[in-house]
Amino acid sequence: MKSLLLTSALVALALPAPAQPTSPAAAPRVPADQIATSKGPLTVQPITHGSVVFTWNKKTVYVDPYGGAATYAGLAPPDVILITDIHGDHLDPKTLAGLSVGKALLIVPPAVAERLPAGYKAQVRILRNGQRLDTLGLRVSALAMYNLPEAADSRHPKGRGNGYVLTLGGKNVYLSGDTEDIAEMRALQGIDVAFVCMNLPYTMDITQAAQAVLAFRPGVVYPYHYRGENGLSDVKGFKQAVNAANPKIDVRLRDWYPAAP
Repeated sequence: MKSLLLTSALVALALPAPAQPTSPAAAPRVPADQIATSKGPLTVQPITHGSVVFTWNKKTVYVDPYGGAATYAGLAPPDVILITDIHGDHLDPKTLAGLSVGKALLIVPPAVAERLPAGYKAQVRILRNGQRLDTLGLRVSALAMYNLPEAADSRHPKGRGNGYVLTLGGKNVYLSGDTEDIAEMRALQGIDVAFVCMNLPYTMDITQAAQAVLAFRPGVVYPYHYRGENGLSDVKGFKQAVNAANPKIDVRLRDWYPAAP
């Protein structure tokens, strides 16, 4: 009997251990940037297309999370999620369902709130163009984003989506959402960091984007959301156009479409 038990134990030790569940591998990412604020650094992590993750003062903000939960692997769960519009590259319920969003406040325009699954209702705060919300030590201001000329049947009609200005640690961070070089963008003041879209036919070309940036003069600008019907926009040309007219604007080119390994 002892011999049989010993043999059974040795066989059990020789068998492979059951597979353990693993977390999804982190997607390839460009290195994060840091921007100084009066309350510590603001970490800027480009994700993909129109999505970026900010970390500041022990708070994490996701902007337009989409592309699958694995895209955000290794990052802290969000405290705030900003969603700009109803399209699938901004409002992505499948990605939201795969993220740890139980403690997150979802700040959205009314059209997005109408399309979110009912389970998020208690977490939603609606902002319309021109409204703002102070929460968790930061301020979120919603402003217009839309196509020109204005038309009810345009891809992005005025009033449906939100651009945002985040105010934190004495810095103002502008997120354009899907827009053209509208008057509301050109009239911005005191913007320290801007994320500006440029992809035809959905938003604007690099010339429009450069002219808008030269009008409101952010300290730092990131071209983002620059994949269109015909591939990627010429962000190097955008940088050249901006800096030829105003070399003081820090145009930061980052790869928002990293290739899979």
